[in-house]
Amino acid sequence: MKIATYNVNGINGRLPVLLRWLKESAPDIVCLQELKAPQEKFPETAISEAGYQAIWHGQKSWNGVAILSRIGAPEEINKVLPGDDDDTQSRFIEANVSGIRVVCLYLPNGNPAPGPKFDYKLGWFERLKIHARELLKLDGPVVITGDYNVMPTDLDVYKPERWLDDALFRPEVRQHFKELIEQGWTDAIRKLQPGEKIYTFWDYFRNAYARDAGLRIDHFLLNPVLEKRLLAAGVDRDVRGWEKTSDHAPVWIEIGDQER
Repeated sequence: MKIATYNVNGINGRLPVLLRWLKESAPDIVCLQELKAPQEKFPETAISEAGYQAIWHGQKSWNGVAILSRIGAPEEINKVLPGDDDDTQSRFIEANVSGIRVVCLYLPNGNPAPGPKFDYKLGWFERLKIHARELLKLDGPVVITGDYNVMPTDLDVYKPERWLDDALFRPEVRQHFKELIEQGWTDAIRKLQPGEKIYTFWDYFRNAYARDAGLRIDHFLLNPVLEKRLLAAGVDRDVRGWEKTSDHAPVWIEIGDQER
C-alpha cells in the first residue's frame, strides 16, 4: 500500500498537476494540504473521475485539508484538532481508511516570530501532542502526516544558519517535534534514510529549486504498529519542476500487509 502527502498550494489552480501526479504515481491514500478553497469548491468530480473517494475540510482562500482513497471510502472521525473550540482554521482531518487511522494536518507557519501567529503555532503543537498521545493507545496502525512547517534538524534545511529566527526552525518548534517523536512515533523518512539530504519544499523565489535550496517540512509519523510494516519512503522531487506546480513535492511511504 502506498500512502502520500502533498501540499498542493491551491487545489483548483494546481488541479492539472495533481491529476497528472495521481495518474503517474497511483498512491492508494493521499493527504492534501492548502486546498485554498471553500467546502463547496472542492473538485470532487475530477477527483472521483481519477478513481478516488474523498473527504475534505475547506476554507476560503486559506488552509484546507483532504483525505483521498482509491481503496475504500474514508470514514471521517474528526475535522477539528481537539482542545480549542474557538479554532476555526481548517488544518486537520482524521479518518479510518482501509483499517488505518489516517491523520492529515497542516500545522501553522507561525511567522513572524515572536508574535500572535507564533503563539498560535505553539498552542497548536501542544494540542497535537495531546491528541497524538491518545492515538498511541489505539491497537491498530496510525499515521500522522502532512505539512508540519518544521525542519527538525540542520540536515533538513539548506543553510540552517539563515533560518535561526524563522518560526519553522526556532528551537521551541523543533523541541515540540522532538517531544512528539519521543512519545513513540517514527519519522518514516529518517527511519529509512537517516543521513541523507532530503527536501520536500523549495521556495518560488531565488531559483531555489534549481539550486536545491530546500526544506524538509512534510513528514510521516508512524505508530509502532505501522512502523513494523514500513517498506519504503521517498519524495517525488521531479513534480516540483513541473509547470504551474506547488512549491512542495509529494512525499510517500509504502507499507506491507504484514510486519517485516
